[in-house]
Amino acid sequence: MDSRTTVERAQRLKKLHADHKPLVLPTVWDAWSARTAVAAGFPALTIGSHPLADSRGAEDQEGQTFEEVLAAIRPITAAVDVPVSVDLEAGYGQKPADLIAGLVEAGGVGLNVEDTVHSEGGRVRTTQEHAAYIAGLRAAADDAGVPVWINGRTDLFAHAQDPAAVLDEAIERLLALEQAGADSVYPVKIQDNDELLAAVTAAVSVPVNSTAHPVKHDLERFRRLGVGRITYGPLLQMALTDTMKDMIGPWAP
Repeated sequence: MDSRTTVERAQRLKKLHADHKPLVLPTVWDAWSARTAVAAGFPALTIGSHPLADSRGAEDQEGQTFEEVLAAIRPITAAVDVPVSVDLEAGYGQKPADLIAGLVEAGGVGLNVEDTVHSEGGRVRTTQEHAAYIAGLRAAADDAGVPVWINGRTDLFAHAQDPAAVLDEAIERLLALEQAGADSVYPVKIQDNDELLAAVTAAVSVPVNSTAHPVKHDLERFRRLGVGRITYGPLLQMALTDTMKDMIGPWAP
């Protein structure tokens, strides 16, 4: 993919976030699922680390190397003519400039980056540390001349026994990510909690990403709660897994 195409796709992804509230980005894992989502009418996609790992017989939480992930996403971005964002977990131990360079070379124009550092025993970055990493990604994208969409993720709710108890800390972190240059923020594991979702969307000015199940959740509910961006994480692949079992089960010996 030439640099002009990459820049154009990045610009298109930014415009889509402005035009759609929320913007739904189906989470895919290979060329087939990407082409299928585009054929269904979606103007942009995400690649999820969990479904990508499952499709390749690997483990999520950085069970693949950065080079392996790049090798896996190249045929996906080449298979479609829409912008593709990529879940890059905690960054695979890469410096921000190297993460951006690899992503752009592979045809990606957006990324997720989370604050659980899997390569270091699953520790959680501090607010300042995670914001600094986001700022490094923003600077690297600017230097590369590609307006990469940065989706800053926090796992604070996922790690808490009582998610409501960490709301203030999570909002502080999301605001720091926004100030550091994140284009959207992603507090995972609160997609079923109206109160927490509404509190987060009210507190930040950039789009808030929520995970959604393509069957069990309702788009209008997310719109009502102020969610600006929706991805499926591993839930689309899991839903298809259940459907496939139902379809082929009667044929099993």
